[in-house]
Amino acid sequence: PVIISMQEHFAINVCPGPILPIPQISDFFPRFHDYPCTPPPPREKKILKEETFNGETGVGYKDGERRESNEGEREEAVDSDDEDTYLGTLEFSLLFDQENNCLHCTIHKAKGLKAMDSNGLADPYVKLHLLPGASKANKLRTKTLKNTLNPVWNETLVYHGITAADMTTKTLRLCVCDMDRLGRNEFIGEVRVALKKLREGENKRYNMGLERIAQNKETNNQAVEQGAVVAEEERGRILVSLCYNTEKSCLLVGIIRCAHLAAMDSNGYSDPFVKIILQPDMGKKSKYKTSVKKKTLNPEFNEEFSYDVPVDQLAKKTLEISVWDYDLGMSNDFIGGVELGINASGQRLKHWFECLKNKGKKVEFWHTLTQQGAPSSDKPD
Repeated sequence: PVIISMQEHFAINVCPGPILPIPQISDFFPRFHDYPCTPPPPREKKILKEETFNGETGVGYKDGERRESNEGEREEAVDSDDEDTYLGTLEFSLLFDQENNCLHCTIHKAKGLKAMDSNGLADPYVKLHLLPGASKANKLRTKTLKNTLNPVWNETLVYHGITAADMTTKTLRLCVCDMDRLGRNEFIGEVRVALKKLREGENKRYNMGLERIAQNKETNNQAVEQGAVVAEEERGRILVSLCYNTEKSCLLVGIIRCAHLAAMDSNGYSDPFVKIILQPDMGKKSKYKTSVKKKTLNPEFNEEFSYDVPVDQLAKKTLEISVWDYDLGMSNDFIGGVELGINASGQRLKHWFECLKNKGKKVEFWHTLTQQGAPSSDKPD
């Protein structure tokens, strides 16, 4: 039996004769050019009979010329007329300072942003995230510039506590958004940079086109694959300085700052403070607390505490540092802790030895907070 498609069935019944090709609008109107040019000659209608298909005669194109030209014109039209294909460009530069464990992100400017407001303009700002990781713990943002599609920020944002290992696994996400006072802020576009391509000490400048990249399952899977690293980093890091003063025979402990702390409150933030204890316990003289920093996951303390300890006993001591979330009228939440001393290992032991080795000199180290050594409850001192 003869088998034909539904399209062929309708074509046979409705149009028994040859079908003429539809003339293009460009056959009647010349294209616009910046320079004068003669209009192209009218196209000749090329009607060629194809081989008989299932007993019927059809029409075709000569060597596929017309078909290819039509498809090419359609592709050009899509590329030029689709507004979402061009969202603007973002110009920024990155610098990794390995000595201070800092990533400097300088947002220079953006050009040709897509209009988001009714006046044909936008109120843009740039939001930064480090992936994978908790969004609020490593979120930075620039100021908002009003009524412009070509904003110039020239603003530098700094990520603290970034190690060389982070640079091999992290990706920097830069989102350009439109500020809306009455409604929800609107997403314009984003770019992503793999930090493993950035060399230490190199100030690399980027000029990238914005894209619409949604959070997909691949990003979540990447976070799951690196579960061991991410789970440990979720508690955050702390920058501690140690210095033994030989003149006063005392140990100076500086709590400088924390970075990427875990959120303990319902608003997605914490009210962190730090407690330090020098073990074996020497009573009240061995316990200190920093001030409480409200609603932040990257607090800066810059507070220093002193312990009167002879050098010969310092090797037998252990410094316990714990970070807490302050809750009024309730027991404080433990975020994470770290122990420095002769019984420690890795970077913690190295920090302790560097302090004993370089007396009179401040030695700063970043340490990852862990669940180890978490007290059962926060008893009032």
